[in-house]
Amino acid sequence: MSIEFPCPNCQKKYRVEPDKAGKKFRCKKCEQMIRVPDNPMADDVEYTTGGSQLLRHKERSIPFEMAMGDSESIEAISNHIEEHIGKVESVFHELISDLVHIDVHMVLPTKKEPFYTLVTSGMSDAPMTVPDGLEEYQYAELAIRLPADWPLNQEAFEDESNYWPIRLLKMLARLPHEYDTWLGFGHTVPNGDPAEPYAPKTKFSCGLILPLLNVPEEFNKLRIHEDKVINFWGVYPLYPEETDHKLKRGTDSLLDLFEKNSISEVVDIRRKNVCKRSWWPF
Repeated sequence: MSIEFPCPNCQKKYRVEPDKAGKKFRCKKCEQMIRVPDNPMADDVEYTTGGSQLLRHKERSIPFEMAMGDSESIEAISNHIEEHIGKVESVFHELISDLVHIDVHMVLPTKKEPFYTLVTSGMSDAPMTVPDGLEEYQYAELAIRLPADWPLNQEAFEDESNYWPIRLLKMLARLPHEYDTWLGFGHTVPNGDPAEPYAPKTKFSCGLILPLLNVPEEFNKLRIHEDKVINFWGVYPLYPEETDHKLKRGTDSLLDLFEKNSISEVVDIRRKNVCKRSWWPF
């Protein structure tokens, strides 16, 4: 059985023999060094039908560890947001932090960009556990965009239907540090197994990690110092059928459907499910 996998950087598809498992080579498309995933014949390695490795996180074994935010990093990220996205109007602070201190920076809607942009800080306070050869992706922060009429205040947050995008950002930002894993291009993280909707008023149940659209290219990376570059990724909520499609046919196939149906990067709980068919009795 051959090993099928995409380049984590550019998503070019590869198929190699099992004896190449663990070896490194340079991608023919983007020239990044990548590592062949473990042999899919191994009992402890699971793959999707789309060829991507499937990770099932077991019960957390890392103990609770109180974390304080890195003030210098928070300031650098805030300045980076204001330089490339817009003025940070407010920050949703954590009172008690586990492993890393996750804050969420809020940029208000404008006439030019009529949506909120929420960006984390703190996820990059510690490196993620990335595969060999992908060390440049070990630091990351996350962002999500919400419509201008989305309620974003403490009173509104009493309703999970309003708060779930912020909870999602915080959960995803902490997950790599809880389970010794990482998040990068094309990764999907379901809300449980089996996945449950994030809130009563939405059917979204999975987060897809991709670059943000319609941002300056310079926003995607922030160099803190020579050995630390933070990658900024967007979070795109998915319906269950879209998650299944991505796992079976790959990220590119799902993105083609998004483009065909003009799916925006701004969260819309009423948007079309691009993988759900309509059945008519006649």
